[in-house]
Parts: sequence; structure tokens; C-alpha cells
Amino acid sequence: MFGKISQLFQSRPKLLDPIDLSVLRCDVHSHFLPGIDDGAPDMEASLALIRSIQEFGYSKVITTPHVMSDYYRNTPEIILGKLDDVREALEKEGVNVTIEAAAEYYLDAEFMDLIKAKNLLTFGDNYVLFELPFISEPPNLKNIIFELQLAGYKPVLAHPERYSFFHMSIERYEEFIENDVILQLNMNSLTGHYSPEVQRISETLIERDMIRMVGSDCHHLGHIELMNHARKTPALHRLLGEGKLLNKGL
Repeated sequence: MFGKISQLFQSRPKLLDPIDLSVLRCDVHSHFLPGIDDGAPDMEASLALIRSIQEFGYSKVITTPHVMSDYYRNTPEIILGKLDDVREALEKEGVNVTIEAAAEYYLDAEFMDLIKAKNLLTFGDNYVLFELPFISEPPNLKNIIFELQLAGYKPVLAHPERYSFFHMSIERYEEFIENDVILQLNMNSLTGHYSPEVQRISETLIERDMIRMVGSDCHHLGHIELMNHARKTPALHRLLGEGKLLNKGL
């Protein structure tokens, strides 16, 4: 028994020195706007989180609060109003980080209406970050992607490694890429935080050169601690070292 446990720990990749995230420059997925989703509850927490990722080397943040029709009914006006508040607080506190805001759109009944109305918050080159339900693949997923692209948006799928219904088919990930969907990995997926299987799929996607954006998906200081661990993983070192991520150009 003890021999098997010893082998398990020996098989884990050796951690490296923490990588400086200034090579990324920009984080593309976080929940730093105060009091509008399950991220920072207030301005004090917002500032603490932004200071923390600045210490990792980031100089820019594109924060992405949830938009869900049945829970987080955030609009562009709500999000951009909170963004102004955070910018003012950062300036007052002398925190030299550029912050912009988009959103993490949940693929629900109202998402199609927002697409057709062209009422989506974007970042960079008209990118739209969206997420899926974790239970099963939505039957209208392909149609949603088509409608996004037809409206001139560039879809970015948030944390594809976390959708267990894709885990048995690497071809599904390949299909996204073939259809010009950008895959955005959560950095903390490389720590085993979500599950060992999510970590394994994350490492596979990196090995197969499928990831073009990486985000923190940071909600609270516990995620900051995990990010510090993620910075030591060989998989993140490899991903950042390949120089193919879009973050730095945003």
C-alpha cells in the first residue's frame, strides 16, 4: 500500500520556480468588479485581488463578470459603471494597473437575443467570452457559435477543460479549433483544484497546442493562492514558453 502511494507522489511532475506572468501581460478572465456576481463582494476585495495579480507580473486586466439571465442579470451599463468605480479607486490608491471589462456570457435562453441585438461586451479583436452549462452540452451550441460569427464576433470558450462531457473526445476540442473558436484555459486547472481529470485534460490540450488564451478566472484570494502554485507547474511554463498565446497582444 505504502509503496503505491510513494509511486503516486513520485509520478507527479516536479514543480519549477514560479514563472513571471509579465510574459502574459494581460489576464482575460476574472471577477473583480465589486458586488455584481460571485467574485469580489466589495471595493476593498476588488483592490486586494488586483494588487495580488499585479505582484505576479500582470500590467493589464480584462475582467469578465457573469451574465446569466436567471441569476446575474448584468447589462453593459451595470458592468461599465462598476468599471468606472474601480478605475477611480485604483487611481486614488496609486495602483498602476490598466483595467477593462467585458463579460462571461452563459449560454442560456437570452444569449441568442443578445447576439442578435449586438449587445455584447467584447475585448481585444471583438472577442466574446462565453461559458457552457457543466451538466451537458447544449444542443444549440453549434448554432450559437455560427450566430456569433455571423454577427462579427470572435467566440472564446471559457475553461473548455472543465466540461466533463468533452473529456472522452479530443476530437470535440479539435472541432472547436477548426471552427475558429478560441479555447481559453483556466490557469488553476493545472493545480488539480477542479479535479485530477480536469488537470489531465488541461495538460493534454497544452501538449496538443490547442490553447490560445489563458485566464485566472479569479474570484477570491483562495484563487490567488492557487495561481501561485500554478505558476510553478511545468505545463504552464511550457504554455507560456511557446509564445503563441494571444494575451500579450490585448
